[in-house]
Amino acid sequence: MGHVVTTIDFDDPLQELKAEEPEEAHEELKLGTPEFAARCRKLGHRSLGYRFLKRFFDVVFSLCVVVVGLIPSLFLSIAIVIDTKGSPIYSQVRVGKWGEPFRIYKFRTMVADSDNVEKYFTPEQLEVWKRERKVDNDPRITRLGCVLRATSIDETVQFLNVLLGQMSVVGPRPITEEELYSHFTEAERAILLSVCPGITGAWQSGPRNEATFESKERQRIELGYVRNRGLAEDMRCILGTFGVMFGRRRSGR
Repeated sequence: MGHVVTTIDFDDPLQELKAEEPEEAHEELKLGTPEFAARCRKLGHRSLGYRFLKRFFDVVFSLCVVVVGLIPSLFLSIAIVIDTKGSPIYSQVRVGKWGEPFRIYKFRTMVADSDNVEKYFTPEQLEVWKRERKVDNDPRITRLGCVLRATSIDETVQFLNVLLGQMSVVGPRPITEEELYSHFTEAERAILLSVCPGITGAWQSGPRNEATFESKERQRIELGYVRNRGLAEDMRCILGTFGVMFGRRRSGR
């Protein structure tokens, strides 16, 4: 089974990942097929010890968050309903590990009709939204939503996704199928989806405003995490997230 032979810049983890791919990775495979899942499993291989410790941490930490946050979450849900119309919990389908779709949950931070982007965005904002799926000063965000996003409290519901095995505490940010096909090559998609998406990760804990899909920096960071992931890298992402949450680093959504 041959491998692609190429000149590699090992300072660029994305190039290293591509060079490690088998030749048959160039065959087009669809999400959700056994063949695509098999490719993801091969690319995402890690030691049993790391996988056990990562899952153990995911379950224990998530249980603690869910138990401690249960009562505050009830009051927060009431506050969201008072602040604006609609359900306090927002859900959306994202692409998970091995290409399997799953429904992600968050506390709602936007107006109830936030999917009607043409209603709220200027033409310039709409162009940015089509590329990045986020804009600065998003007019759809509610007053309470601004606070929830600044503190990342809106994402605490995702610990339920972690307990279900659909996500991890640390991993690439979960994205939609549209984003996946718009910004990642077929080879990169298999690499990205070889691991569980995370509540936080290398991109979330880093310079998110500067690292965009358009600049290709976000892809480099996310794929670089997959290549370099380990206990030390996961801890670095977690500590970086606390830095973002407490204002030591400016971040975007």
